[in-house]
Amino acid sequence: MNNNTELSEPLPVAVIGAGPIGLAAAAHLLERGESVVVFEAGASIAHSVSQWAHVRMFSPWKFNIDSAARRLLQQSDWSEPDPEHLPTGGELIADYLTPLAQVPAMAKCLRFDSKVLAISRRGLDKVRTRGRADRAFTLRIEQNGELEERAFKSVIDASGTWNQPNPMGSNGLHPIGEEQVRDLIDYGIPDIRGCAREKYQNRSVLVVGSGHSSFTGVLDLLEVKKEAPATQIIWVMRKACLDQVFGGGANDALPARGEMGLRAKAAVDRGDVELITPFEIQQLAAQGDQQIQVSGSGPDGERSFTVDRAIVKTGFRPNLAMLREIRVEIDPALESVRALAPLIDPNEHSCGSVPPHGARELTHPESGFYIVGMKSYGRAPTFLLATGHEQVRSVVAEIAGDHEAAANVELELPETGVCSQDAAPSCSAEPAPTSCCSAEPAADEGETSACCR
Repeated sequence: MNNNTELSEPLPVAVIGAGPIGLAAAAHLLERGESVVVFEAGASIAHSVSQWAHVRMFSPWKFNIDSAARRLLQQSDWSEPDPEHLPTGGELIADYLTPLAQVPAMAKCLRFDSKVLAISRRGLDKVRTRGRADRAFTLRIEQNGELEERAFKSVIDASGTWNQPNPMGSNGLHPIGEEQVRDLIDYGIPDIRGCAREKYQNRSVLVVGSGHSSFTGVLDLLEVKKEAPATQIIWVMRKACLDQVFGGGANDALPARGEMGLRAKAAVDRGDVELITPFEIQQLAAQGDQQIQVSGSGPDGERSFTVDRAIVKTGFRPNLAMLREIRVEIDPALESVRALAPLIDPNEHSCGSVPPHGARELTHPESGFYIVGMKSYGRAPTFLLATGHEQVRSVVAEIAGDHEAAANVELELPETGVCSQDAAPSCSAEPAPTSCCSAEPAADEGETSACCR
């Protein structure tokens, strides 16, 4: 292949990730007559979503279907779901993403078991500047153990964050000793009431995290406890103030999300759940063959306790390794696209909303490269599918040369019912992000981030 390939050649656009946002990007590209290849590391579309198929989303169908995807589906015999129904992750796949992937034009674009290892410019490393924007992108891809490189005119990274869970340590690191008890720890959203039930029933279970995903775990364990009363639930979070942790209740525009917070708070108030907060986990150790000794510190000093299993719901972080040879602007704190950071910073914002944004905010020094979807938010927890749909609509318009459409961004998101200005004076400490769950659902809690429960 000629190392001097230039963008004047008719090259396709690469989309990384065949989740809801990646497929939406592909639908917009197809609608604009662009050639596109979608690389999915898993064996099927929405591989990350399939891992939380049992989880019901907070947001109804009307917030979860992209406009270009809908138009593409309407060319087939697809029946659109009830716009007010709250789908599970499995329904999101079965009733929307699978039919979308089966539309012939889309099916031709999909490449499965194809992991993108690196992105670069043809014949240039990151340091070289002259002529950079005229060079095609090169993607190095691993498929079935074989490596190949392909050229593209633009790249849309919609790979999400699901495969990079945050550690359970409050300092962002795995606690000392975690490797000794790793078999007793689950990250993400295990199917507590389903196939994973035997792991937890009649055992003492630690839940770590303070977002809606942790609510999911606690409430599911409470259901298990009804039939297995020896089940003990210990809930640990690092927040000193709980005024915002449990969400907006009746003021939440997504009722299922608000109701979940109320139920979690009620369980704590009744004593059905032991809440330990603020608490910083510092060290883990094996206690016998099948238990974990948890050590850490709180306002009353050092403390240790023993549990049978732990479920970690502390969010996700983006994989930035593949971007090492291209020029990107990443916020040093959130690891989000830099321009988005002030709009979504959980230290400043606790509303599940964000001002409209598109190609302008998602542009990097590497012309033609964009990060979209949950990965664009880095570690911030407030991402919704509707946000990603507008991102890719704008980005694709920019790639296609329709700068007016790219700049005309509009976004309507449901309010959480909890905003930072509502915090009580006693809560001057960090506000609790009212995140929507994504594929772990949200960053305090991914790829697919639409609100889930």
